[in-house]
Amino acid sequence: MARRGAGTPFLLRLSLLLLLRPGGTLGCASVAVGSPIVPLGSAVTASCTIWSKLCHGLEQGKVQITWMLDNEPVAGSQRRGPGGTEVSNLTLPQFNRTQAKLWCWVEWNGTKQRVGMAEIRAGYPPAKPFNLSCVLNLSDYGLTCQWEQGAESHLPTSVVLKCAGSRAQTVTGCTPQGGRSCCTVPRRLLQLYQQMEIWVSATNALGTAESEHLCIDPMDVVKLDPPALQSIQSIPFQTDCVALAWEVARSNAHMELQCELRYRAPEDPGWSLVTGIDGQAGTTQCCGFLFGMQYHFQMRCRRSLAQGYWSEWSLGRNYTTHEKAPTGKLDTWWSARPAGAGGQLEVQLRWKAPQRREANGRVLGYHVTLSPRRKGRDPPTVCNTTHTHCNFSAPAGTRRVYLSAYNAAGESAATEVVLLERKGQPLAGLQAMPGDEHSLWVRWEAPPAPVASYVLEWQRVSSEPSRCSACWQMERDGAATAALIRDGIEPFQRYNISVYPLYKDAIGVPIHTVAYSKQKAPSYAPKLHLRSISKSDAELCWDPVPVEMQNGFITSYTIFWANSTAEVSSATVNPSLSSFVIRELKPSTLYKVHIMASTAAGGTNGTSLTLVTMVLDDAEIQFLFLTLGLIFVLLILLFICFQKNGRVKQQFWPSVPDPANSSLSKWVPAELQQEPLQVPGVREPGLAAISTVTVLEKAAGKQPSGWGKEPAIETASTFPPLPRPYVRQEGPGTPGHGWAAAEPCQGPAGSRETVQYARVVGDGYKGQQQARPRLYLRSSSTQPLLLDPSPSPKPYENLWFHGAAPPGCPGDGGCPEEPPATFPLLQGLRISGAEELHDCRAF
Repeated sequence: MARRGAGTPFLLRLSLLLLLRPGGTLGCASVAVGSPIVPLGSAVTASCTIWSKLCHGLEQGKVQITWMLDNEPVAGSQRRGPGGTEVSNLTLPQFNRTQAKLWCWVEWNGTKQRVGMAEIRAGYPPAKPFNLSCVLNLSDYGLTCQWEQGAESHLPTSVVLKCAGSRAQTVTGCTPQGGRSCCTVPRRLLQLYQQMEIWVSATNALGTAESEHLCIDPMDVVKLDPPALQSIQSIPFQTDCVALAWEVARSNAHMELQCELRYRAPEDPGWSLVTGIDGQAGTTQCCGFLFGMQYHFQMRCRRSLAQGYWSEWSLGRNYTTHEKAPTGKLDTWWSARPAGAGGQLEVQLRWKAPQRREANGRVLGYHVTLSPRRKGRDPPTVCNTTHTHCNFSAPAGTRRVYLSAYNAAGESAATEVVLLERKGQPLAGLQAMPGDEHSLWVRWEAPPAPVASYVLEWQRVSSEPSRCSACWQMERDGAATAALIRDGIEPFQRYNISVYPLYKDAIGVPIHTVAYSKQKAPSYAPKLHLRSISKSDAELCWDPVPVEMQNGFITSYTIFWANSTAEVSSATVNPSLSSFVIRELKPSTLYKVHIMASTAAGGTNGTSLTLVTMVLDDAEIQFLFLTLGLIFVLLILLFICFQKNGRVKQQFWPSVPDPANSSLSKWVPAELQQEPLQVPGVREPGLAAISTVTVLEKAAGKQPSGWGKEPAIETASTFPPLPRPYVRQEGPGTPGHGWAAAEPCQGPAGSRETVQYARVVGDGYKGQQQARPRLYLRSSSTQPLLLDPSPSPKPYENLWFHGAAPPGCPGDGGCPEEPPATFPLLQGLRISGAEELHDCRAF
């Protein structure tokens, strides 16, 4: 049941669509419009009618009718009509589409379906054709007419070319094909040599339009075939005339023709026209041609009794007239200067080529002489050239030279050139301005004195010196105050212009100006160079832009600089300068700088220059280096003073001797280096023989005690025990070489006083010849090194310092100690000066 209920609405919709489909067999709906074609922008009315009785399924339901114009919904009104119908009316107040479809929709139980449609078109009535013209072709005698159609009507339009004769009332014509605006009426529909009425008719659903009616005889609009030029030749006796011959086309042979001739030279801007030529004559003569000039000739014809169409121009034919000797005067300009000590005059002569009317043919060359030509005698030629300038030498004092041109027919009369001095008055003022891209207007103020003519000279300004020999012209009118120069003028190039006034007996001093025919931005900007930089300033320089690349007058240079924070600054520099100083920069900062060169027509940017300002200025850096240098020099001086001056060194680093590291403990006499030491036993009895003991110094005011007296017993509290003398006995009978030590003397008060250390003198060694006594001087230092109760080094200390005598020896020190075998300084010593020790105890 559920599935059956779900399928019922689908079947209802399907049946409704079949019943209400447009053009269905039941015909239960219809759409009607007021007019299917309406003027564009007008109102449109339409109605849609639904017959519910004829539409099965809609008898009991309510019908809703809607409208769609193409795909856009539009609102209409709905009402119930007679006979159980539903009617909806629609009015479109302004129909602005050229074509659209209007749909009627019906809605029943939520389902929409299109039940009717009407197509509406809108446009304009046909426009009136115009510019109707017809031409009769002699090849098939068909009349071809063409016209221009008016504005588009947006509606299907039929166009017909109609024609009617003066006698027959039948209207005939032709229909253009493919939408073209021309067609051809065949010969069978034409009446030749009679007036016919011709017009164009255009018709569409909104109306009909016709062109102007053209009443013509078809033979009046015939277009003839062109004639053919047969020959052209000069007439010898009439030197500026030529004779021409032609032949008319065969199709035109039975007609009276009127022809025209045109000709031109290659340099002519337009054609020269000769009219009123009888076409049937076949020949004619024309005059006024230039000598030695090539011309191009063409001819055309038409019927002489009607204002019909001209034939096409015939094929062209070239002809060159014969020459004769050049005529007229040549325009000349010159400059002269002394050639040195030779008495010669260097002359540069320039002239303009003769005009076409004066050249009388192709000029082959020019002659320059120093004297005029006379009958039967030709003067010597100083220059024979095909150019328009010549440099030659003339004798000093030459005031006139003579110039002539020649061609194949002869030589012209000589032009006298007077070499005047340039000392006349200059112009009162001069200025130049652009004419167009290839010309310049030069204007000047005339001087007070009357002027015969003027000479204008111009040269292109460039980095490399060059001179244009043809860049000058002469103004023969002495009252002129302006001239247009064209030769060699190019845009974006600078020209230096000079104007010379020519007087009757002198040439005026020139004045100069510069000008451009057209300006633009420079081709490139100069390249920046860094000349110097400090912490706040940077000096930049650049090379000027070459004049060929300036493309105009440089009005200014603009310098732009920006740091890393995009702070952009700029300055404008006079174009005459080539350097600039940027000030108020930040120290130790990176900047990007570029330059822009500007003319009146625009500017061009140059490449970017990156620079970094310094931390310190040059003066600050020099001061810093100077200060560091002075400090370094002072340190060196102090170091030298401390090294060289012991007194200064002693003040800062006093010298304290170290007995443990004394060099005396390591010194060995040369005599003992090869002799082995013989160290007696420690307990060997006997005393060493003392040869000499010499006291170097005694305390002042002290008298020694008697030498033979017994020494008093000293206590440890009054006098410290002194070390016993080291004595080494070399052997019986050997003269005294041994160890000895002198005790210091005790003062009356029993106190110990510092005395000079003993001077030890060594004697001969083992029978050798006694050499000069060696002296060992001790320093007068007051340091108590030798009186230390515990002397260093440890292995050499005497048992005396420990207060006990060795076993087997008397306590008064009678048993001598062995000298240390490793103390080489004490070997071979002999104590001298013992005779002076009267009051000291002897050992």
